[in-house]
Amino acid sequence: MRYFIEVAYKGTQFGGFQIQDTAHTVQAEIDRAISLLMREKVETTGSSRTDAGVHALQNFLHFDIAQPLHPQFIYKVNAILSRDIVLKQVYAVSDEAHSRFDALNRAYKYTLYTQKDPFMQDRGYFYPYSLDFDLLQEAAGILKTYENFMTFSKRNTQVRTYNCNIMESAWTKEDGHIVYRVRANRFLRGMVRGMVGTMLRVGRGKLTIEGFRKAIEMRDCTYADFAVPPQGLFLMQVAYPSGLLDKGIF
Repeated sequence: MRYFIEVAYKGTQFGGFQIQDTAHTVQAEIDRAISLLMREKVETTGSSRTDAGVHALQNFLHFDIAQPLHPQFIYKVNAILSRDIVLKQVYAVSDEAHSRFDALNRAYKYTLYTQKDPFMQDRGYFYPYSLDFDLLQEAAGILKTYENFMTFSKRNTQVRTYNCNIMESAWTKEDGHIVYRVRANRFLRGMVRGMVGTMLRVGRGKLTIEGFRKAIEMRDCTYADFAVPPQGLFLMQVAYPSGLLDKGIF
């Protein structure tokens, strides 16, 4: 049987999502917990990779196993997992279903807070600077008119194409915070933080709208600003075709 699992996590203490030889990661912790419970080695495949310090309100993984799942699978896996990760649901899917390749799109948000707030330290970026909100919004809209985002991809990434279809890109003001929300069919390594950092330069008057367009069109990551910290970034949703996640169990 193949299963999808839905998880959420606070990324502060992890070296990223994907398994690495030299860092403690979210996926490694999940694999360890399921393997301990099922008493056999289980290796998951993740839908979306997040960098060190980045959080997720929703992410998915899939794995295959021959034996039936423990009747208290969710409860027992959560008991094993670190307090920074929660297993939310398990779905029985077809053998061909793939958590990464079947995803239609993914949605992220990045949060700025402008007043000192100890409760936001690991969930947002403290940014006590004046911003031109209209310019931020204009820059966000411009992103939807492009498809090649090589400028916003960090180096040392192995991808066949830098093309992405951004379907939502907008800034909002929410509960005293300034929030950027973006949805696309795929994202490149460091892409959201690169876009946010570069848009903030526009909002502070350090980069013109024309300069922002030029930065995108140069297809060179040295024109982007990746300096915004990871704790402000959340993976909010991974969307799948209708019907794929109909068989929730337990």
